[in-house]
Amino acid sequence: MQLYPIKFTPIAKETIWGGSKLKTVLSKNFSSEKLIGESWEISGVKNDISVVANGHLKGESLTKLIEDFGARLLGDKVYEKFGNEFPLLIKFIDANDALSIQVHPDDELAKQRHNSFGKTEMWYVLDAEKDANLIVGFNQKVDKKIYQEKLEAGKLEDILNAEKVENGSCYFIPAGRVHAIGKGILLAEIQQTSDITYRMYDWNRVDKLGNPRELHTELAVDAIDYTQEKEYATKYKTELNKTTQLESCEHFTTNLLDFDRIIDCDYSKLDSFVIYICLDGEFEIDYNNQEKTSVKKGESILIPSELKHIKLKPMGKAKCLEVYL
Repeated sequence: MQLYPIKFTPIAKETIWGGSKLKTVLSKNFSSEKLIGESWEISGVKNDISVVANGHLKGESLTKLIEDFGARLLGDKVYEKFGNEFPLLIKFIDANDALSIQVHPDDELAKQRHNSFGKTEMWYVLDAEKDANLIVGFNQKVDKKIYQEKLEAGKLEDILNAEKVENGSCYFIPAGRVHAIGKGILLAEIQQTSDITYRMYDWNRVDKLGNPRELHTELAVDAIDYTQEKEYATKYKTELNKTTQLESCEHFTTNLLDFDRIIDCDYSKLDSFVIYICLDGEFEIDYNNQEKTSVKKGESILIPSELKHIKLKPMGKAKCLEVYL
């Protein structure tokens, strides 16, 4: 059976801090009138497995695709390492209010505590309201003792690094780095397949029943990397019709492509699937010389590893993230 560029049905996640931009800005067809904070675009997380939305495989789960096609879908090395587990989780996040201050464990700690992968991630800001900011890392030299004292005194923000963001801001969040997405930010998130979050502080919010949200302060203490970095934002410079690398780590590589002409993509030396996340505009993917699939702003699509030569044809101008292992 022939493989082709695969779209999946987005999974809506209701959250206390979500808003409406996933529907109004990214045209997500979510019927819920409740606050939607996340759109899980491609997910292999247990109980939230993505389902194919296009082509002759429509209705099949991502897990079933991997079972049926294995390395043809993922690439030999990826399939050898991860088996039937899809290694990445792709999301859009709409922070109509600030998210909790949180941290994620690394692979070793997550395996030990939860029999799970850790969670290294990155953010690309699609839309930021005026003066929107986020928290990433520490603003001074900190150790476990200082952190615990500030937390207990209700002064955690004193030692956290807050940064103003704008459209196009990019941040790499390795496991262990304290972080929080601020109010008024719409972003794309690329991360390891994991849903483990240690919530350290949640702005004294309560749920709809009036109860404080659960915190994981004790679990977080040993998961935190207390290193203060000189710079947290990813610095990059784009060139029209050229691929710009934003981040590359052991878990994923993410590039940015801003283009207004046909781009020939040769993946013959890449032993991995590829994911495109359309940030703006619209483009067609031409494959097998004749077949085409269109991708619009707010859509994500998976290119099976066996499709080694494709063309990206913009409808005017387009911008996308390119992700692979």
